Amino acid sequence: MNCCGSILLKPAHLTTSAEWSQTLSANLSTAFHVVRAAATRMMRSGGGSIVLMSSAVAQRGMINHEAIAAAKAGVVGLAQSAAATYARYNIRVNCVAPGLTRTPLTESLTRNEASLKASAALHPLGRIGEPHEVASAVAWLLDPEQSWLTGQVIAVDGGLSSVQPRLAAAA
Repeated sequence: MNCCGSILLKPAHLTTSAEWSQTLSANLSTAFHVVRAAATRMMRSGGGSIVLMSSAVAQRGMINHEAIAAAKAGVVGLAQSAAATYARYNIRVNCVAPGLTRTPLTESLTRNEASLKASAALHPLGRIGEPHEVASAVAWLLDPEQSWLTGQVIAVDGGLSSVQPRLAAAA
């Protein structure tokens, strides 16, 4: 399981090369190293399950998310390619792609009431996620009962990546 990440909310023209590199390192490079280490061990032990953490922003364009969206989309590509590579070893590789979830990493967004309200409005279910909701999806993918799942991206995002949010007038 790879649960590393970062949040950089800046447009590309204001993102420094150092911020870009740090975002790729914290999100994509860590996922690569988890796959490499886990696959090496799992090939010797007869298989297993690897779950990587992507993001809803990898599947839906959102303002000021260029670096993090690129890094998390890279995680999806990594998971799908690794799923193809390691399937013959009975190693399953999948991704969970959360929407905004209340964690210490997102505290700068969630502690401000106006920011929290705006973020919740982007999610069709009208709220942000809770850690146990993401953890439940990860646990489900790691469960050997899910032995027929590999190369998948499970959106745990309140509909953010696939459903139009409700309009204020229609609420």
